[in-house]
Amino acid sequence: MGAAMLETRRWTGAFFTSLLFYLLFTRLWAVSVLYFVWWVLDRDTPERGGRRSDWMRRWRVWQHLTDYYPVKLVKTAALPPDRSYVLVHPHGIMCAGAAAAFCTEGPGFSRLFPGLRPSLALLAGLFRLPLYREYMMGFGMCPVNRPSLDFLLARPGNAVVIVVGGAAESLDCAPGQHRVTLRRRTGFVRLALQHGAALVPVYSFGENEVFRQLVFPPGSRLRHLQLRFKDLTGFAPCLFWGRGPLPFPSPVTVVVGSPIPVPRRPHPTRGEVAHYHGLYVEQLRQLFDRHKVSCGVPASCQLSVV
Repeated sequence: MGAAMLETRRWTGAFFTSLLFYLLFTRLWAVSVLYFVWWVLDRDTPERGGRRSDWMRRWRVWQHLTDYYPVKLVKTAALPPDRSYVLVHPHGIMCAGAAAAFCTEGPGFSRLFPGLRPSLALLAGLFRLPLYREYMMGFGMCPVNRPSLDFLLARPGNAVVIVVGGAAESLDCAPGQHRVTLRRRTGFVRLALQHGAALVPVYSFGENEVFRQLVFPPGSRLRHLQLRFKDLTGFAPCLFWGRGPLPFPSPVTVVVGSPIPVPRRPHPTRGEVAHYHGLYVEQLRQLFDRHKVSCGVPASCQLSVV
């Protein structure tokens, strides 16, 4: 489900932008003008909590699409809504598990974690797309920039979901592989320390099974072109396919681990960041080992952190 949702967002954003531009040259030009005035006046809303719509998150179609894989959300510990949290999720090719579990109520997030508001952080540039920004805010998505994350984490009951591996991680995703790009990604730990927000490890089993990807070897000319495109645009052009226009119907299990308490340090030292980063990596490995067999992963498989 999540992959279909994220793939649709690219076309939806381009469609709405083109539509508003086209209307400028018709008798309905006032519609575009009025919306752009609204867009300017409302431009800071995505960075101030957005405009979440429980009605959109509970659309019946998300339950049907969740059942397509199916996607399952597993709770291993309580996350009381009296504090804020930083959830770190692996990227995969299309963030299928993250979109399903945290942007809709298909897998039942609010039932498992009552009172908690999840916000999946995406590229800030996407929130400049007219009309499409309203769509993303409705599902609780937020820009992955400092003003937005600071606003949410300063308020108890918010759970910011950050996909730290980003585009770099997506280039190496393939069925049967369990590799996360995390070793040098410490910004999320610094952010958690500055707000005293608990770190929560999350792993999405089956994330790499819903698509097949043509993976180019590191150092090859085509991989160099992918990396160059990523540096210019912020996302990597992956060559992947599913079952026709849809992902393969392969089970995805999103396991939410136990929170790691983090003290509030407005100016954390490198040592503090390194310490809690190490704790997070160790907790993620333990989470993976504890649940891998029940999620169809061989007992001999180890999580690779690069």
